[in-house]
Amino acid sequence: MHGAGNDFVLIDGRDGREADWPRLAREMGDRHFGVGADGLLLVRRSNRADFRMEMWNPDGSQAEMCGNGIRCFARYLLDGAAAGRNELTVETGAGVLTIRPRGSNEWLQVGMGPPILNGPDIPVGSTDNPVLDLPLPGLDFSVTCVSMGNPHAVRFVPDAWQVDLQQLGPLVERHALFPSRVNFHLCQIVSRSDAILRSWERGAGLTLACGTGAAATAVAARLQGYTDEVVTMRVPGGQLELAWDGEGEVFMTGPAVYVFKGEWRVAALPVKSAE
Repeated sequence: MHGAGNDFVLIDGRDGREADWPRLAREMGDRHFGVGADGLLLVRRSNRADFRMEMWNPDGSQAEMCGNGIRCFARYLLDGAAAGRNELTVETGAGVLTIRPRGSNEWLQVGMGPPILNGPDIPVGSTDNPVLDLPLPGLDFSVTCVSMGNPHAVRFVPDAWQVDLQQLGPLVERHALFPSRVNFHLCQIVSRSDAILRSWERGAGLTLACGTGAAATAVAARLQGYTDEVVTMRVPGGQLELAWDGEGEVFMTGPAVYVFKGEWRVAALPVKSAE
């Protein structure tokens, strides 16, 4: 499935079967020898919500939450086990979130929860609340930092496509100021209701969309005074609509699309040449 180009393999794990999920995420996520994905989504049973979502990055690390992933997760269930429901609650590493269809199950709205703005809670090496203009030692720019249950750093630029995100992304992700690593975003403000966004995702690299990143960037842009309550984020894979009133929960609306379904045949990856 994909949400605005942010693509996932989804496995229904409600039967309790276990696997080496980090390894499976790495093997499935490989775009040459596997399926190819920005992450592995796992459907679990929950004692706190209707269902629980686990998200594994293609490097085998686990993410607290994924905004595009949770829409895909919800659509799968609303088309099946939860058919006919007008809302769904999902337990994530960032808390219990609510998802509602918008017109059809292909477009859904997610209540992303309130942003975390206090530096140590993001976490980032700053005691500011909010962290608006944090200089990154060794780099020639500052970032605005927000957590949506996972950490984000946003750099506002005149042209998001003129920055080498492939080169810069790993430097910011693993910068010493971010003890849990960080998702890094380039945002170009077009108007008070429109922005262009490119994302480097922690544990995944360049992505066509990052849902929690779009939410964090909408918060950062409003805190900086660049945008109003509702903003459309144009990402390489499509667009997402974000709404934040400046105090409470962030709401994100976007697509959730099936690509294909199939059977994974377990096989060892080829041994890479020492050359």
